[in-house]
Amino acid sequence: MGQKKHLHSTSMEDLLGLLRIHVHRGINLAIRDLRSSDPYLILQMGKQKLRTRVVKKNINPEWNEDLTLSIADPNLPIKLAVFDKDTFTFDDKMGDTEFDIKPFVEAAQMQLEGTPSGTVIKRIKPTRQNCLSDDSCIVWANGKLVQNMFLRLRNVECGEVEIQLQWIDIPSSRGSQK
Repeated sequence: MGQKKHLHSTSMEDLLGLLRIHVHRGINLAIRDLRSSDPYLILQMGKQKLRTRVVKKNINPEWNEDLTLSIADPNLPIKLAVFDKDTFTFDDKMGDTEFDIKPFVEAAQMQLEGTPSGTVIKRIKPTRQNCLSDDSCIVWANGKLVQNMFLRLRNVECGEVEIQLQWIDIPSSRGSQK
């Protein structure tokens, strides 16, 4: 039981930094059981795979969990999938979505120290090419780079997921060398 989750086999030199993804909540998720669902979320980037806990009988779950990925290749999309936990059968899929972290990683490599807190570095609009359901801003706030996203779930009748990205520099990584 006590084994650690190995996130990556990449050496520290290859890493740009860490991406902390705060999985805030699901909104109006699909009903997969009689009247509700027991949703959990799986986050995947390349070989890294993390999951939230299950929230029982709730189509508007508040996970409020931080999942951290090691970023070596910012071109890889991050995929999210929501599932309904079933006791006796395979877990039902409740939609999936993905997002691009390239603009966020590019902003993380800018010299932002001294920028006023609350400065919007970049605004990303919802398009047919992305899964955003609302404008998503990359913001420098309280000495940290963050990005809030509302993501539309695909391959399902309804549902959105709200997340927040936060960049964490690793002292020796190539991402923080200016």
